[in-house]
This record gives sequence, structure tokens and C-alpha cells, in this order.
Amino acid sequence: MTQVRSARRIPTAVPIAVGLAWAAVLLSELTGAASRVHHDHLAHSGLPLWAATALFLISWQVMVVAMMLPSTVPLVRLFSIASANAPRPGRQIAALLGGYAFVWSVFGVVAFWSDLAFHSFVDHNPWLESRTYLISGSVLLLAGAFQFSRLKEACLQKCRNPGAYLLPRYRRGAVAAFRLGRGHGLFCLGCCWALMLLMFSVGLTSLWWMATLAALMYYEKVGRYGRQAADVAGVALLAAGGMVLLIPPLT
Repeated sequence: MTQVRSARRIPTAVPIAVGLAWAAVLLSELTGAASRVHHDHLAHSGLPLWAATALFLISWQVMVVAMMLPSTVPLVRLFSIASANAPRPGRQIAALLGGYAFVWSVFGVVAFWSDLAFHSFVDHNPWLESRTYLISGSVLLLAGAFQFSRLKEACLQKCRNPGAYLLPRYRRGAVAAFRLGRGHGLFCLGCCWALMLLMFSVGLTSLWWMATLAALMYYEKVGRYGRQAADVAGVALLAAGGMVLLIPPLT
């Protein structure tokens, strides 16, 4: 009984990890260390690909913990209740979060390598290099348009109803927990990938962008008016993208 009651609360490691991640982001911003792991800096650092990827992945994982982990709390809480009487429940929760982190890590590496290739293309294209606003504006328009897509809404429904996702998929064991977390991570990626691409456009370690996007993605999933918030954000992003594309040629 005590074990089930304690499972109604999320593991203390989750809020601690989120707090430490935000503290690390704030500290890196204040000390200037954030610029050293910025994707633009890494693209021109001359480091071997493996070293640049490793540095990026460390900063990316911190960002994922800070921005994405809070929205998994409803699923983690339900999973804690379901696995309370299973052998080594803590190990299963760790595997669940590991599967979730795996999805975002793969996405981060693919996005980073694609960004490196795109940097190389821009560096050899003087016309585009002098008009980088076309890139940031296009990313804003992409993110705004995706807010209204059916794929976004379908994936958000899975994230908004963790019980409906968990019930038919729950199995005991760390391997099953990892697969469960991986599956949930794919749905999370499906509804948030375009917003996370904004971090590459505006800066991977921009504190204000991180806080704004983290709040938006969290509320979209758990807020009472999450659907309306997604629509408002979509309109704002489309407007911002249009301004970025139209204003520079006029100034």
C-alpha cells in the first residue's frame, strides 16, 4: 500500500534533473560558455566530426531534459503507479526515460549533421550567404504551418492522453519500458520537431527562446486550452516568418 501511494508522486530524480538542466543552461549563458557549443561555432570550429557531435550531443541532452522532460511527467506518474509492484521499478522508470531520450538524441544528431551540411552549402553560395534571413524566415514559416497539420494534432492527442497510450502497451521489464518510452518519444517528436528546429535557426543556447518554446510545448500537451495555444502560436510564427522575409529587402 505504501509503495503504491508513493508511486502517485513522480520520482524525485525527474524534477531534480529538470532543475539542474535549467541551472546549467543559465550558468552557460551567464559565463559565455554557451557560445562554445553553439551549432554555428561547432560548424566552423575545425573539430573532427566525432568531437563536434559529442559536444553538441551533451548540450542537446541538457536542452532536452530542460525543455521536453517536464511534459513527460503525466506519463511517468502513471507508469510509476503501474510498475509500483514490479521488480526493480526504478530501473523500469530509468529505461522508460532512456527510450524517450534515445529518440530525441537520434533526432538531434541527424539535425546537427544536416545543419553542418547546410552550413557548408551556404559557405559556398555567396548569394545565400548574404541573405541568411531567408533561412530563418523559412524555418519560422515551416514551424508555423506545421502547427495546423493533422500530424501535429494526431501526435498531440497521444501526448495529451498518456493513460490511453500506456494501457495497451504496458509490459513489465526494462526492455519493454524502453520500447514504451521510445514509442512515446516518437509521438513527442512528431508534434514538436518543427518547433525544436527553431533552436537551430535562432540559436541552440538562446535562453529566452528555450524558455518560450518549452512553455509552449508543455502547455500544448497538458494545458486545458492546448489546441488553442497551438493555433495562436502557429499564427504568431507565420507572421514572424513573413516579417523576416519581407522586411530585410525593404530596409
